[in-house]
Amino acid sequence: MEIDEETVAAQGDVASRAQLRGWGVTRWQLRNQVGARRWRLHGLHTVALHTGELSATARWWRACWESGSRAALDGVSALLCAGLTGFCAPAVTVSLPSGRSRPAVPGVRVHYVERRIPGELITAGAPRTRPEVAALRAACWADSDRQAALLLVMPAQQRLVSPARLAEACDQVALHWRPRLVRAVVADVASGAQALGELDFGLLCQRYGLPRPDRQVVRQGPNGRLYLDAGWEALRLFVEVDGIHHHLGLGPVDDALRQNELHLGGDTVLRIPLLGLRTHEAELMGQVVRAYRLRVAAA
Repeated sequence: MEIDEETVAAQGDVASRAQLRGWGVTRWQLRNQVGARRWRLHGLHTVALHTGELSATARWWRACWESGSRAALDGVSALLCAGLTGFCAPAVTVSLPSGRSRPAVPGVRVHYVERRIPGELITAGAPRTRPEVAALRAACWADSDRQAALLLVMPAQQRLVSPARLAEACDQVALHWRPRLVRAVVADVASGAQALGELDFGLLCQRYGLPRPDRQVVRQGPNGRLYLDAGWEALRLFVEVDGIHHHLGLGPVDDALRQNELHLGGDTVLRIPLLGLRTHEAELMGQVVRAYRLRVAAA
């Protein structure tokens, strides 16, 4: 019995029965190891070479093996495998081509796709869909519209996928759920909105009768370029949607220096805390509408 320990370690200390057979492990040896409580079975095809809890990596491999030879991590699980942080999923999500129905696997959520687009699978490591495909499907399969938007923004924000690749994949992947929302958010991400608050602000502008704002506007300051979340450059009116990072460390000082510089140069910058956008939407958006009308009247 010569087990490839490097491969097993890379898989989270689990192996498939097929791998074990390839390494010369007979079914009798497998039965003895399990009976001696050195190894543990986790389904029909997955063997843990220990008796503890499975790691995230081990659960990904188990989900693929137990779901069938053509299964691949997809949606949130494929994003997590690619390195996404800040999101937790209780179950592992895999996709299978339509017509490949499999028995339910505990802890695994299976979605069936009509077809795989060319080159969508990555086979190095646990089989998974590419981040741009995974993000689009994760948005379609999300529990809510807000979660769907979040799962499109986070991969771009964390540089797991470029906005251009996300937009390209949007024309290839079948969007059976939330197609209008997904395409709208992808368009926003591709135009430069990489924070969920910025996306919300763009949608609110439409709701309050304002024209679509410019994204990631660049202004020139005394020490270099200044980047603003959104605004109407022709009117020199801008809006900054502040997430929690704006309130940490020297963030407030940096924001004050930047805003003061822009104000002295003749620009108007309104600041909207992301929390305020959730709790005082009408008041804050009312201020934006008034500022916009004042700028239009003065133009």
